[in-house]
Amino acid sequence: MDDLDHAILGALRHNARISVSSLAAMTGASRATISARIDRLVTDGTIAGFTIKTGSELRAAGVRAIVMIEVVGKFADKVAHQLRGLPEVRALHSTNGRWDFVAELEDRDLASFDETLRRIRLIEGINTTESNILLKTSKVSY
Repeated sequence: MDDLDHAILGALRHNARISVSSLAAMTGASRATISARIDRLVTDGTIAGFTIKTGSELRAAGVRAIVMIEVVGKFADKVAHQLRGLPEVRALHSTNGRWDFVAELEDRDLASFDETLRRIRLIEGINTTESNILLKTSKVSY
Protein backbone atom coordinates (compact mmCIF):
# COMPACT_ATOMS: atom_id res chain seq x y z
CA MET A 1 0.00 0.00 0.00
CA ASP A 2 1.27 3.42 -0.91
CA ASP A 3 0.25 6.98 0.00
CA LEU A 4 -2.55 7.01 -2.59
CA ASP A 5 -4.07 3.83 -1.15
CA HIS A 6 -3.89 5.33 2.34
CA ALA A 7 -5.52 8.55 1.11
CA ILE A 8 -8.34 6.60 -0.54
CA LEU A 9 -8.94 4.49 2.58
CA GLY A 10 -8.90 7.56 4.83
CA ALA A 11 -11.44 9.36 2.65
CA LEU A 12 -13.68 6.28 2.48
CA ARG A 13 -13.52 5.84 6.25
CA HIS A 14 -14.68 9.41 6.64
CA ASN A 15 -17.37 9.16 3.94
CA ALA A 16 -18.07 5.75 2.37
CA ARG A 17 -20.27 7.46 -0.25
CA ILE A 18 -17.61 9.82 -1.60
CA SER A 19 -17.59 9.74 -5.40
CA VAL A 20 -14.70 8.53 -7.51
CA SER A 21 -14.59 12.01 -9.07
CA SER A 22 -14.23 13.63 -5.64
CA LEU A 23 -11.50 11.16 -4.66
CA ALA A 24 -9.67 11.91 -7.92
CA ALA A 25 -9.89 15.67 -7.33
CA MET A 26 -8.79 15.30 -3.71
CA THR A 27 -5.76 13.12 -4.52
CA GLY A 28 -4.76 14.48 -7.91
CA ALA A 29 -5.08 11.02 -9.48
CA SER A 30 -7.28 10.20 -12.45
CA ARG A 31 -10.76 8.70 -12.03
CA ALA A 32 -9.54 5.54 -13.79
CA THR A 33 -6.65 5.23 -11.32
CA ILE A 34 -8.96 5.71 -8.34
CA SER A 35 -11.43 3.13 -9.68
CA ALA A 36 -8.64 0.63 -10.33
CA ARG A 37 -7.19 1.19 -6.85
CA ILE A 38 -10.56 0.71 -5.15
CA ASP A 39 -11.19 -2.46 -7.18
CA ARG A 40 -7.75 -3.79 -6.17
CA LEU A 41 -8.32 -2.93 -2.50
CA VAL A 42 -11.63 -4.81 -2.60
CA THR A 43 -10.14 -7.79 -4.45
CA ASP A 44 -7.19 -8.17 -2.09
CA GLY A 45 -9.46 -7.91 0.97
CA THR A 46 -8.14 -4.59 2.27
CA ILE A 47 -11.65 -3.21 1.83
CA ALA A 48 -14.09 -5.82 3.12
CA GLY A 49 -17.23 -3.81 2.42
CA PHE A 50 -18.88 -0.43 2.28
CA THR A 51 -21.36 0.51 4.97
CA ILE A 52 -22.77 3.29 7.09
CA LYS A 53 -23.23 3.70 10.81
CA THR A 54 -26.21 5.70 11.94
CA GLY A 55 -26.36 7.79 15.07
CA SER A 56 -29.21 5.62 16.32
CA GLU A 57 -26.97 2.53 16.12
CA LEU A 58 -24.46 4.20 18.41
CA ARG A 59 -27.22 5.24 20.81
CA ALA A 60 -29.10 1.90 20.69
CA ALA A 61 -26.98 0.23 23.34
CA GLY A 62 -27.48 1.58 26.83
CA VAL A 63 -24.05 0.36 27.95
CA ARG A 64 -20.97 -0.06 25.81
CA ALA A 65 -17.75 -1.36 27.29
CA ILE A 66 -14.31 -2.75 26.61
CA VAL A 67 -13.45 -5.93 28.51
CA MET A 68 -9.86 -7.13 28.70
CA ILE A 69 -9.56 -10.87 29.23
CA GLU A 70 -6.69 -13.03 30.46
CA VAL A 71 -6.94 -16.70 29.50
CA VAL A 72 -5.24 -19.85 30.73
CA GLY A 73 -3.09 -20.72 27.67
CA LYS A 74 -4.55 -24.06 26.63
CA PHE A 75 -8.12 -22.70 26.68
CA ALA A 76 -7.61 -19.77 24.28
CA ASP A 77 -9.43 -21.32 21.29
CA LYS A 78 -12.33 -22.57 23.43
CA VAL A 79 -12.70 -19.19 25.16
CA ALA A 80 -12.63 -17.30 21.85
CA HIS A 81 -15.30 -19.61 20.41
CA GLN A 82 -17.58 -19.08 23.41
CA LEU A 83 -17.07 -15.31 23.45
CA ARG A 84 -17.89 -15.05 19.74
CA GLY A 85 -21.17 -16.83 20.51
CA LEU A 86 -22.37 -14.12 22.92
CA PRO A 87 -24.63 -11.60 21.15
CA GLU A 88 -23.42 -8.81 23.45
CA VAL A 89 -19.86 -9.24 22.16
CA ARG A 90 -19.76 -6.94 19.11
CA ALA A 91 -16.06 -7.51 18.38
CA LEU A 92 -13.35 -9.74 19.76
CA HIS A 93 -9.66 -8.91 19.33
CA SER A 94 -6.70 -11.11 20.21
CA THR A 95 -3.84 -9.08 21.61
CA ASN A 96 -0.31 -9.33 22.93
CA GLY A 97 0.87 -8.19 26.32
CA ARG A 98 -1.02 -8.54 29.59
CA TRP A 99 -4.41 -9.35 28.04
CA ASP A 100 -5.13 -12.19 25.63
CA PHE A 101 -8.40 -10.79 24.31
CA VAL A 102 -10.18 -7.45 24.18
CA ALA A 103 -13.95 -7.73 23.77
CA GLU A 104 -16.21 -4.86 22.75
CA LEU A 105 -19.56 -5.27 24.49
CA GLU A 106 -22.94 -3.62 24.02
CA ASP A 107 -25.82 -4.20 26.41
CA ARG A 108 -29.20 -2.59 27.04
CA ASP A 109 -28.58 -1.49 30.66
CA LEU A 110 -26.25 -1.93 33.63
CA ALA A 111 -28.13 -4.92 35.04
CA SER A 112 -27.84 -6.75 31.70
CA PHE A 113 -24.19 -5.74 31.44
CA ASP A 114 -23.55 -7.14 34.91
CA GLU A 115 -25.17 -10.43 33.87
CA THR A 116 -23.10 -10.56 30.67
CA LEU A 117 -19.90 -10.03 32.69
CA ARG A 118 -20.98 -12.80 35.08
CA ARG A 119 -21.48 -15.19 32.13
CA ILE A 120 -18.11 -14.23 30.66
CA ARG A 121 -16.31 -14.78 33.96
CA LEU A 122 -17.85 -18.27 34.23
CA ILE A 123 -16.34 -19.40 30.92
CA GLU A 124 -13.82 -22.14 31.65
CA GLY A 125 -10.30 -20.91 30.97
CA ILE A 126 -10.85 -17.24 31.74
CA ASN A 127 -8.46 -16.25 34.50
CA THR A 128 -9.01 -12.49 34.93
CA THR A 129 -11.06 -9.70 33.37
CA GLU A 130 -10.97 -5.93 33.54
CA SER A 131 -13.89 -3.85 32.30
CA ASN A 132 -14.11 -0.24 31.20
CA ILE A 133 -17.49 1.30 30.42
CA LEU A 134 -17.38 3.70 27.47
CA LEU A 135 -18.95 7.00 28.52
CA LYS A 136 -18.84 9.07 25.33
CA THR A 137 -17.78 8.49 21.74
CA SER A 138 -16.63 11.55 19.87
CA LYS A 139 -15.36 9.92 16.67
CA VAL A 140 -16.07 6.65 14.91
CA SER A 141 -14.04 5.63 11.89
CA TYR A 142 -13.68 2.17 10.44
